[in-house]
Parts: sequence; structure tokens; C-alpha cells
Amino acid sequence: MAFDAGMLACVIHEIKSIAEGGRIEKIYQPEKDEIILQMRTTVGGKRLLINAGSNCPRLSFTSAQRENPMQAPMFCMLLRKHLTGACLSSVEQLGFERVAKLCFDTRDEMGYECKKYLIAEIMGKYSNLIFTDENMKVIASLKTVDFTTSSLRQVLPGMRYELPPAQNKLDPTKTSIEEFMNAYSSALSDKSVEKFITSTYLGIASSIARELSFRACGKYDALVWECNSEKLYHEFEALYSALACGKYEPCVIVDCSSPIEYAFTSLSYFGQYEIKTVESASEALDIYFAGRDREQRIKQRAADVLRLLTNAESRLVKKIAAQEGELADCEKGEKYKAYGDLITANLYKLKRGDKAVELIDYESWNEEKQDFDTAVIELDERLSPAANAQRYYKLYNKSKTAKVELARQLEIARGELEYIYSVFDALAKAETTADLSEIRDELYRSGYASKMKGYAAPKKQHAPVITEFITTNGYRVLCGKNNYQNEYITHKLAERHDYWFHAKNMAGSHVLMITNGEEPPAQDFTDACEIAAYYSKAKGTAAVEVDYLFARGVKKVSGAKPGFVIYHNNWSAVVTPDEDRILRMRKK
Repeated sequence: MAFDAGMLACVIHEIKSIAEGGRIEKIYQPEKDEIILQMRTTVGGKRLLINAGSNCPRLSFTSAQRENPMQAPMFCMLLRKHLTGACLSSVEQLGFERVAKLCFDTRDEMGYECKKYLIAEIMGKYSNLIFTDENMKVIASLKTVDFTTSSLRQVLPGMRYELPPAQNKLDPTKTSIEEFMNAYSSALSDKSVEKFITSTYLGIASSIARELSFRACGKYDALVWECNSEKLYHEFEALYSALACGKYEPCVIVDCSSPIEYAFTSLSYFGQYEIKTVESASEALDIYFAGRDREQRIKQRAADVLRLLTNAESRLVKKIAAQEGELADCEKGEKYKAYGDLITANLYKLKRGDKAVELIDYESWNEEKQDFDTAVIELDERLSPAANAQRYYKLYNKSKTAKVELARQLEIARGELEYIYSVFDALAKAETTADLSEIRDELYRSGYASKMKGYAAPKKQHAPVITEFITTNGYRVLCGKNNYQNEYITHKLAERHDYWFHAKNMAGSHVLMITNGEEPPAQDFTDACEIAAYYSKAKGTAAVEVDYLFARGVKKVSGAKPGFVIYHNNWSAVVTPDEDRILRMRKK
């Protein structure tokens, strides 16, 4: 859903109650369109996130950790110069627009007290973050807007800040019953209640409009003529009166542990899904955007790797299909040998120049006809009968050789495709730039360097940073997120009496439980199995089978791609991974 004006009002109420008077300690810019203000508040350290991207713009506190670039961008450096040590004196929503104005008490270059403003415009693809002085003169902006971008409003250094162009809509927090009824009566009867609300009032997301329709009419997709206008106004007025009084019910709608929607009020029309009520709007936004932000960042930074893997997968699938077709043709080899035998046995009947011949096959008895079958054999009229027999024998020998070679090539191609799928899986689990660097390095060492333009492998391969978990009874569990980390865990860190886990017959992480020679309780085995199932291709499914055994029984395959191992004499367990519990076990 869009981050609407109601959600912004909810977040601003939270910022006022927690961070007004707070002091900025550090400023980060982990992404080109995202700023994080590290603040010291009355309730301790808080991280205020301002995202002005087109995909997921928002303003909220966040507990999620971001990976920062080695060199801070210019906009971040400018904010550090002016706002480090500044106090947040006030924060307000400008009208009922998706615009938040943060006022900071700070000092200028001469040491005199002054005010500076950060204005966050949370408006989809038009989102922006603008930094101004106390006279509202623009000092800098995250996105520069000149005449080539917009003829209605420019955002350039030195210009005075102006609000975005006004929309011809009503403010839902200030509407009267007369205004509402007039607007409702003039709406087309076949128009949906959702469309009526979103087209008439400012800053209301479609999900909130559907919720109002559901509360008033019992249907989220009700039409105007189906809904009682007085009842709709009552629900409308109750919701936005509560909003004006600072009464919120932030929630996240969850489908199979995956968040699909969020809002500042309970969305009862999602009755078939879990409605998860949270304590604050920031918590709701963190839950909703945690996975999406990571996936988006990785997708942007790993575009070259994803393109390489997709092309390799397409090439291998076509190659395997062609080889399987050729292998099927090799089954005709026995037929070629039979033709050669028949021609040889009937040389006295044949002569040069015959184009085809029908011969009795004395080795194939037809029970239905009570007679032998006949075979129609095509001949090369330029060759003698004996030469035609030799031609079929050559085809037979060729098919025998091809069958052996094609089987070998198919095994190689299928192994390479399996490896590509394992790298796809590693890419899906990548969380940091270091993870992506390891994947690129692995592909380089596997022979894909020529397809990654400009990539230069590091001269020295450093030890990877391994994800670590702590089980119920305190045992350490290490989990590899790519083939390089898998090899490091299995062949460098594992001791003989440690336990090794892997999802059965599918791409997944190598998981190692360090036991120090002890025998862990059953619950710890379950914990490790769930981790292995969660970090595999079966993530999100129930009843995942996981193999486990002593690490000494896991062997590296000679000449195989990184991360490929063989093992025997293992045990198996069937588990359903609990994402929340696994994330709680993860060591920060």
C-alpha cells in the first residue's frame, strides 16, 4: 500500500512523543534515496529513517541495521556538517498532505544559534528530502527538480521552498457532514465507495477506503448506491476524529508469515488473513519492509550476477533438451544393427540400384498373424548391397559411441545446472555487499569471469563472515549463505564430532552445530534442522526433510563445483521452520 497521510500522522505522533528534544549523534546514507538519523532521545538511542525512493518511501523509526558505503555521499556529508549535534525541536505534518517538516535547533558556521529544516515529501515517485535554512531557502535536496523535470515547481539550491501543487480534494480531518453528503450525492451511483473516497479526500490510501466501505456496508467493494451515506459518514468521521486525537491501531496483515499490507488502523476486511496488531507504526513498517528493502537492494546491486545466471540457466536448459533428444535417437542403434544383419543375410537377393527392400525378419514372430514380421529398409542406390550393410553397421557403432558420450555430457550439463541453481539460492539469501562479493568471486573462480565485465577477483581470499545462531540450550550453529561459505564451514571449521545438516535433495545452506564432543538434547537438533530447512529452497513450506550426520562423514567431491559434497549413513528429520523463532535464535 502507499504510505498515506494517515500513516504519516501516526508516525509523527510517535516521533513527537519520543524524539522531540532528542539530539542527533550520527547521520548515515546507506542508499542513494535513504537517510538515517541516529538520535539520543529520552528513551535511549533511536534511528529515524527517511526514505525518499519511488518504491517504498516512508518516515519512521527503525531497528533494522543497514550497510553503509565506505564513502558517504555529498548530501550525507552536508547534513553531517549542519545537523550533527542538533536537537529536534519540533515535527509537524503540513496540512493533511504526505509532507513532514522536521525543525532542528543548531548553530551556524559562526557559532550563532539558528534553525534548520528537513522536509520529507512522501509521495511515491515524486518523493524527496529537502534541507532548508531558517528562512526556508533550499540548501540542498536529495533529488534536484529543475525546469526540465517539472514546470509546476522547482527544487533548486537558493530557491525558497514551496509546497507541492495543491490537489482539488477535501481534508478528511476537517470535513463536515454537509460537505460529505453533498459530495456523496453528486457521486455516480455505479462508482465504488473506494473510488469515491480516494478521489474526493486528500491522503487516503485505497486500503483505508476499502476498510471504510467494509465497516459501513459489509463489503469492501460496495458501490455508492449500495451504501448508506449516514452510516458511511459515521465510520469516516469516527476514524479521522480518532486520528486527530492521536488514537491509532497500527497493524500488519500477514499471509503465511509474509506481510502483505499495513495500516494505521485495523483492516477488518482482511478477515481470511492474520491481522497482527503492533505497538507502534514504526514497528509495523519495519515488519512490512524488512524483507522488501533487502530484496530490492540486493536486486539492484546483483543485476549483473542475476543476468549471468539467467543466461547460463537458459543455455543449459536448451543444451540438455537437445542432448536428451540426441540420446533418444541413439536408441535406434539396435535397429541399424538389425538392418545390417538382414541385408547381409539376403545379399543374394539384392542388387546395386535398389532404393528400398522388404525383407523377412526371422527373429520377430507375430502371434496375431502367425507369421514373421517384415522390415522395409531404405538403401542407397549408389552403393552395393554389402556397402549398404556396412553403412548401417557404421550408424550402429556411431550410435553406441554417441550414447556413452552423450550420457557423460548430460551428466556434466545437469551438474552445472544444479550448480547454477545453488548460486541462485545463494543470491536469494545474500544480505550484504560482502555476500555478493563472495558470490562474484565464486563465479569468477568457476570460469564465469569473462561474462562479468570489469570484475577483478581479489588477490587474497579472506575468511567469510558466517551467520551464527544460538540454539535453545546454548549450542552454536553456523549457517553458510553461499557455496564459498558452505565450503568454509564444512571443510575448515567442522570438527569430527560436530553435526552437519542439509535440506534433503535440494539447494540449501550447509549448517553446522558445534558440540565440543557433547551430545546435544533433541530440541537443539530440531533447532538446527529448522535453520537448515529455512535457509534452503524449501523456505516457506511445511514438512521439510533434513539430513544430518557427523561432520566427519561429509566428503568433498573431487573436481566438483564449490559446495558440492557427498555423504552416507545419515539420519533424517521432518520439520516445519518457524521464521520468528529462527530469527530470535540468530546472533546479532
